[in-house]
Amino acid sequence: MNIILLGYMGCGKSSIGRDLADKLKMKCLDLDDYIESQEKKTISQIFEDNGEIYFRKKENQYLKEVLETKTNTIISLGGGTPCFAGNLEILKNSKNAKSVYLKTSLQELVNRLFKEKEKRPLIEHISSQDDLKDFIRKHLFERSFYYNQAEYIISTDDKTIEAIATEIQNTLF
Repeated sequence: MNIILLGYMGCGKSSIGRDLADKLKMKCLDLDDYIESQEKKTISQIFEDNGEIYFRKKENQYLKEVLETKTNTIISLGGGTPCFAGNLEILKNSKNAKSVYLKTSLQELVNRLFKEKEKRPLIEHISSQDDLKDFIRKHLFERSFYYNQAEYIISTDDKTIEAIATEIQNTLF
């Protein structure tokens, strides 16, 4: 079985995925890292050189590839992955995968992402916390429909990475 972690950027998918993989003795794969290795460019470079539409097509291609070839793997998706190119249906139809939405509050996302916005191509241009809050609020409104279709929803606010990984483990097994 694969465990698919989804949620907005900054919710902890990659960090929680690594911890959960250690706990469950499973492999761990970050879809964005996988895309970067396959494309031999950073996500920021892909966006800059080819645009978001190109990226979303590649994301869809690599998601299918990963789901078809990987087993017993924790797969951390990009924040937008479930919202584009029919990816949610691909996830829902994957017989050997369980999806978990890591739900994080708006304010917590603002606090986390403002500190690291230079590493995030979608928000690197935003200069104030208020503008970032508006940006994230709009995205959460648009994306919640997709995120909430995950099989399991785990709240991440005020919890450590280890506590969240343990909660996922206890929920799934």
